[in-house]
Amino acid sequence: MVAAKSVPQDQSLSDLFEAVLRPPPDETPAQREARVLAEQQAKQVSDAIDEQLRVERAELRKSKPDVKILLLGQSESGKSTTLKQFQLLHTPAAFQAERVAWRTVIYLNLVRSVRRILDTISPEREEEEIELADTVSLNSDPRTATSSTPTDPETLRIAAEKHAEYSTLLAPVLELEGRLIRSLREDDEEDEATRLGDGSTPGWSLPRGECAVRTTNNWKRALTLGRNRSKTSAGPSAWWEDPKDPVHVLERCRDGMTRLWGDDWVRHRLIEKRVRLQESSGLCVCVLLKSAEASAALTSTPSYLDQIDRITAKKYTPTDDDVLKARLKTVGVVEHSFTINMGTMRGNSNWVIYDVGGARNQRHAWAPFFQDVNAIIFLAPISAFDQVLTEDPRVNRLEDSLLLWRAVVSNKLLEKVPIVLFLNKCDLLQEKLEAGVQLKNHLITYGDRPNDYESVSKYLRNKFGLLHNQSTTNREREFFIHYTAVTDKEKTAQIISSVREAILRINLKTLKLM
Repeated sequence: MVAAKSVPQDQSLSDLFEAVLRPPPDETPAQREARVLAEQQAKQVSDAIDEQLRVERAELRKSKPDVKILLLGQSESGKSTTLKQFQLLHTPAAFQAERVAWRTVIYLNLVRSVRRILDTISPEREEEEIELADTVSLNSDPRTATSSTPTDPETLRIAAEKHAEYSTLLAPVLELEGRLIRSLREDDEEDEATRLGDGSTPGWSLPRGECAVRTTNNWKRALTLGRNRSKTSAGPSAWWEDPKDPVHVLERCRDGMTRLWGDDWVRHRLIEKRVRLQESSGLCVCVLLKSAEASAALTSTPSYLDQIDRITAKKYTPTDDDVLKARLKTVGVVEHSFTINMGTMRGNSNWVIYDVGGARNQRHAWAPFFQDVNAIIFLAPISAFDQVLTEDPRVNRLEDSLLLWRAVVSNKLLEKVPIVLFLNKCDLLQEKLEAGVQLKNHLITYGDRPNDYESVSKYLRNKFGLLHNQSTTNREREFFIHYTAVTDKEKTAQIISSVREAILRINLKTLKLM
């Protein structure tokens, strides 16, 4: 048996390691080269492990933000636009980097607006729309219901000629729709675009449903300059040099789209068919109105159709307002992270905002996000009092918002969570009221109160506030109400700053740091 060598008492552990790592005295140059290479490779492996650990720690910190906010509300309530406003305010560099990617969405909004107008003046739709207008009413009082009268043969003849003329003239624009949808779906695993039901009221349908993208599909990355520009372009701003870019089709058809939107007969026909072109998101959303109301509505809210020359220019870059008004339905949860500087003493505060789908078939997915939430921003589009849900035309949108609001404020999982209520789309509410749309025809409880903006907005504010007080299980909950039009950049920035400070104050108070 070989006896183990004893270690001298005065020899330290570091001396032993040094002895082990010391190169042999008779090491040849080839052996030295191999040893150095092995040491370099081992260091690379060690550095990679350290980097992976750093990334995992960073991800862990991200997964546990200091402040977690949920954006809740029905579909089309303005949640996505609110999320854009947060991004614009707190991560402007990222917003700027994604600006060009929104071109495709804005083009699609414009194209679909053109298609909807052509569908509206189509004589082939006349019988169906008259029947629906006679049978579907959003009015609570049947005495206020309106009906359509048959269209005379001369009007039908002109409608057929106009529809044929503009359909031929704008055929390239209509064909462009499919290309735009495919470009938004470039990274998706499925070949076909997700299409949802038509986003309008009864009496309106499209040959194709509304386009939607899944949140797992990074369409913004797919449409950034780095991937979307021509391979032969020398600079980062050369999409207009790519002959396949959709801007060339739109530019060629610019005059045709301008003629369609400026055609007096077409405008008059839209009024006759009691269609309100509501352009809050760049898309035409139709609502049955009286002729006088529709006439006022056609000229009230600016839209992409009023900016055809600018939007179809070869070097068009979307403005902040263009992006805020752009509409693209998403399926799933949209997450946005940002950091707020709390000062030298308190460091930074990491925020995560979740925009969860508001359609009825997506609301079941809300519950998992209730855990550890620090605040809820609930959006109620109060201008939608004369509209119905896309998912269920029997349900008035304002009534749905009230029911959804009651469900949220009465939820015991959220009884200690501060709530901020955005009574949204106040600008559109004011336009409707000034156009003569009567709230009492759609909300019986309003009675004979004045139909002006101040009276209506105050009544709805009180209604939501009373419902909170009656339904909440925690009367001490922090509760704030704001009138908003989240497409208004300046005013919304002020409101968001106020909301942010309130949430920070409440969060710090909860952590006993105040």
